[in-house]
Amino acid sequence: MSVMIGIDPAKGSHAAAAVNGGEVAVAELEVRATRRQTSELLAWAARFPQRQWAIESANGHGYLLAQQLVTAGEHVVDVPSTLSARVRVLDSTRSQKNDANDARSVAIVALRNPGLRVVTLEDHVAVLRMLAKRHKQLASLKTQAAARLHAVLALLIPGGLGKEMVPRQASALLRRVRPATMVETERKRLAQQHLGEVRRLEKELVASKARLREAVEASGTTLTEIYGVGPVVAGLLIGYSGDITKFPTRHHYAAYNGTAPIEASSGTKKRHRLNPRGNRMLNHALHLIAITQLRYPNTEGRIFYERKLAEGKTKKEAIRSLKRRLSDVVYRHLQADQQTR
Repeated sequence: MSVMIGIDPAKGSHAAAAVNGGEVAVAELEVRATRRQTSELLAWAARFPQRQWAIESANGHGYLLAQQLVTAGEHVVDVPSTLSARVRVLDSTRSQKNDANDARSVAIVALRNPGLRVVTLEDHVAVLRMLAKRHKQLASLKTQAAARLHAVLALLIPGGLGKEMVPRQASALLRRVRPATMVETERKRLAQQHLGEVRRLEKELVASKARLREAVEASGTTLTEIYGVGPVVAGLLIGYSGDITKFPTRHHYAAYNGTAPIEASSGTKKRHRLNPRGNRMLNHALHLIAITQLRYPNTEGRIFYERKLAEGKTKKEAIRSLKRRLSDVVYRHLQADQQTR
């Protein structure tokens, strides 16, 4: 039997309804939005060898699930939410809004509209490179805006903010400022503008990180299993590593990301120094992982670092050794990800 499986995706769970050619729901399911969501849906749908999938807003809140199904070799179409809502309202027998009815409406839209956009597997490397680069740019812009705000506050209030920039505290300080001159009035107005810019950039950073998290999850990478790798760092690693098969060995990858040290021996004393070459974005990502692992006891990175110190290495040399080791770990994960695609 040929069916169209409609999916109504949500933050906590996804509703699925298998609908036949007569627009009758022959099976329904609700799965929690977890790492197992795709395998659970595929296991349930195995009874329908001739199946297609229709996901509401496959470029929006249904993006992750749509990409996971396409990666698994399924045929998926994107259903605009306006069309599924229209079908639900016009169906007098199932006009009540709930997850099961919504999923059925999504499937019916796909059955009635054969020209819907087919979801294709995105080039996750290109997407993550763009998203990671933009996130880093936003973070830099926020730092600059915060520095400008600090500078103006220092002219308005003795000592300025005196701590790390927190918009709520800066706003409270500005409310207490009573300008006595035209210059102070203009400085307060300028500070308020800088504060508004900081707040806007903070919101953009939150949205950017959420988009990065979705894209990283959709890529199916195992990098996030490494302690200290979140969506931003994973985006940098995937986006700027590119096709991992272009690096024949882990040593080639270390040379590319700049963690392979340069020998700086003198006489009988063997030493190595920092490699200033290599991809600096990848080097930065590896540095973030290293610093995160060093902050907490009993992490693999912290144990390795302390062992290097015990061997007589300086703190800087121990960190460089740790980054080189992390480069190998990342390389293995990227290789494993490549083999599962």
